[in-house]
Amino acid sequence: MSETDHRPSNFLRAIIERDLEAGTYADRPFGGSPGDAAHHAAGAPDPARIRTRFPPEPNGYLHIGHAKSICLNFGLARDYGGVCHLRFDDTNPEKEEQEYVDAIIEAVHWLGFDWQAHGTSHLYFASDYFDFMYRAAEALVEAGLAYVDEQSAEEMRARRGDFATPGSASPYRERAPAENLARLREMRDGRHADGAMVLRAKIDMASPNINLRDPTIYRIRRATHHRSGERWCIYPMYTYAHPIEDALERITHSICTLEFEDQRPFYDWLLENLADLGLLARPLPRQYEFGRLNLEYVMTSKRRLRALVEEGIVEGWDDPRMPTIFGLRRRGYTPAAIRALADGTGASKTNIWIDDRVLDGCLRTDLEGQAPRAMAVLAPLALDLTNWAEVFGSADHVEPCRAPAHPQRPELGQRSFGLSRAVWIDQDDFAQAPPKGFHRLYPGNKVRLKYGLVVECTGCEKDAAGRVTRVLAKVVPGTKSGSAGADAVKVKGTITWVDRHEARPATVRLYERLFTAAQPEAGGRDFRSVLNPASLSVVQAWLEPGLARLPREQRVQFERHGYFVADRVLHAEDAPVFNRIATLRDTWGA
Repeated sequence: MSETDHRPSNFLRAIIERDLEAGTYADRPFGGSPGDAAHHAAGAPDPARIRTRFPPEPNGYLHIGHAKSICLNFGLARDYGGVCHLRFDDTNPEKEEQEYVDAIIEAVHWLGFDWQAHGTSHLYFASDYFDFMYRAAEALVEAGLAYVDEQSAEEMRARRGDFATPGSASPYRERAPAENLARLREMRDGRHADGAMVLRAKIDMASPNINLRDPTIYRIRRATHHRSGERWCIYPMYTYAHPIEDALERITHSICTLEFEDQRPFYDWLLENLADLGLLARPLPRQYEFGRLNLEYVMTSKRRLRALVEEGIVEGWDDPRMPTIFGLRRRGYTPAAIRALADGTGASKTNIWIDDRVLDGCLRTDLEGQAPRAMAVLAPLALDLTNWAEVFGSADHVEPCRAPAHPQRPELGQRSFGLSRAVWIDQDDFAQAPPKGFHRLYPGNKVRLKYGLVVECTGCEKDAAGRVTRVLAKVVPGTKSGSAGADAVKVKGTITWVDRHEARPATVRLYERLFTAAQPEAGGRDFRSVLNPASLSVVQAWLEPGLARLPREQRVQFERHGYFVADRVLHAEDAPVFNRIATLRDTWGA
């Protein structure tokens, strides 16, 4: 894409276009892989005009908020002739697992993105940079820019000050670089207990930005890392590791959410000093922050989502009510719909809340032109056509019916099914005493069985409790859809149906919002207090016979009911399971 193409503009695009026009990152060398200043100095000019990255921590499953960041970073790189890296920020060994690494890779691929470019895979792990990070820490210590602090966590907290009070210096702050270096090496070699000391950057304890008040950059933590095992007993803090990772990978535009805005001064301080020390190559990455995308009636906190799973409120991380990528996928949302949501909401400098129905709108736009159609009855009520034998000469006659697989896509072909004297209809298609404007079945009224015949309701049967158990109607001869007499009888209503003799039983899961409040945690509220008890309804339905043969994850429109998907875990030909993704925009035949 060229910058002149008509893409929704936002401040990030403006920054990138400005940098490209100014040649900010033109002709910079790239060593072909992440590395220090010397590594890149020996490389060829970078074939990527820009470099972005999506840097998840592998401590959980990705959710809709991550999808926004994925689409933004990979999309900007694609649109401006760049490369986006997938990098795992695995610097916290106690919470990270290979399971999450694998799940994240699968999720990003499913969304339609890849990190192969110029013959190279740009899949990286922060843990691969631990050697350089430690080397950089020693360089900062030797330059007098970092020191080992042996205060307790409580003492450091007390000396940090607050927004109204400047911090006070640690008693270890002015220790000589050589002594600090010796203590750092003791930390590295495991000679001190966890929490006994930390390495801090030496910046400004009076800074109005508390993040610059000598932040911790290394801590002692004996834990087995999912990649490096037990090689290290000290680990870098995220705020120290992240900018270094960006610089080693030659990221140009480091795009993150607004909560990192206060960290940007430290990001710049660290990279400038390491570049001055000759460790990192210029031009250095720049950090830019954008507002989070929040969906109403959705919660994305990893800790809260974990609680939903562990407390059994949902069935797992891929429960179709969950906002995780795996939950959205199992619900039936398409990658294109999620990308459209991300692209359509752009990027701004403020956090935004949008109606969760916007995602349903994106889904409908995607599926309207491609999802095959079929009929299904979700709340079955028997309909008997009492004059069937009289009209067709046999009570066992089956009238063949045909319908397009998609009304606007003839290349998808036709679907075939039979109509006999006994069919299923939905319960809300019959009323003994119809309300005003009701055009479906009621005594004396005629409707069309879609793709079939016109029938006239003659009454119903009830059980001892007064519940309707069977609707009775007569066929109007010569009115079959597609025949010469199809329009001979005018009707105002058309209803869907499935034949009782060939319909396939299925489990259908009808999903609603998981929460009843637009912002489940607003005002410090316990999200459990606004759980929707009707977020899942399971019904035993009857389907058009061909639906059972659909493969898992095949999406289909149940006519009049909405968009559904064959469940990617439970669906089988002998036991079909479908999830409702979204309803249709409007019902018809009211």
